[in-house]
Amino acid sequence: MENCISFKQMCEKFGCTARTLRHYEEIELLFPQKEGRSRWYCRREIARMKLIMRGRRFEFSLEGIRQWLLMYDGEKNNIEQINAWIEMATNQIEELKAKRITLDQSINELKSLRDHSIKSLNKGNPSL
Repeated sequence: MENCISFKQMCEKFGCTARTLRHYEEIELLFPQKEGRSRWYCRREIARMKLIMRGRRFEFSLEGIRQWLLMYDGEKNNIEQINAWIEMATNQIEELKAKRITLDQSINELKSLRDHSIKSLNKGNPSL
């Protein structure tokens, strides 16, 4: 398997577990070449894994990533695909913004509770 990497090398390269890599294969996000019990990942699969990892970092669902991969593998410069990608990205940005607001609120509330506990300790009247 010239210019390909092994299953173990793929896990190391992307910092993922063997279970994760097998799962991506089971749900048909990756299609490694098989030689006996060995799996080999060539350029196309490495590129797909880069997109999968990017999609996970952006918190896309696995189905969203599948759609992204279909666009990536399809016709290049297809206006419909580009518009679909823009819509997916826009929706995901809005979801991430909403999560950020919720996280900021949680952080502020937790800080307030922590500060209250510190003050109560300093006053000699500990409380939560």
